[in-house]
Amino acid sequence: MIDDVIQTDAALNPGNSGGALVDGRGRVVGINTAVAGVGLGLAVPVNATTRRVVSELMRSGRVRRAWIGVAAGTRPLPPRLRGRVGRERAVEVVEVLEGSPAQRAGLRPEDLILAVDGEPVSGVDDLHRLMDSDHIGRVCTLAIARDGTERELHLTPRELANR
Repeated sequence: MIDDVIQTDAALNPGNSGGALVDGRGRVVGINTAVAGVGLGLAVPVNATTRRVVSELMRSGRVRRAWIGVAAGTRPLPPRLRGRVGRERAVEVVEVLEGSPAQRAGLRPEDLILAVDGEPVSGVDDLHRLMDSDHIGRVCTLAIARDGTERELHLTPRELANR
């Protein structure tokens, strides 16, 4: 998964991956990652996320991700809930995997994940971003809505295994 992406029309060719994407002042703003079509390239931005990834790669040689064991999708919130939480969307749980941290915590299909440890979750990308190595093996609080009622669940994410 690549958090955030810069779409660029800078001339990229196969083999340019890893090269710097610079702005008009010569500041590095991204790292070229992929040619996405004729005249279209993708770059990973140089931001807090990439600095964290680079730091983790330098420290341990790999990037670890937390896993809770759900299939989910972004969903608009019902109007009443939207007004209470102050945002338009959340993450709806579609499936809870057998034996997963989510199942042990009592998460169910159709639950809406509103926040993780107080950090708002408006979409699947937010949930992925929050499931970083800091959450592995640490009890997290999920704010959810179930049948229109807000509640909290506590779960302990595991490390996402490379398959």
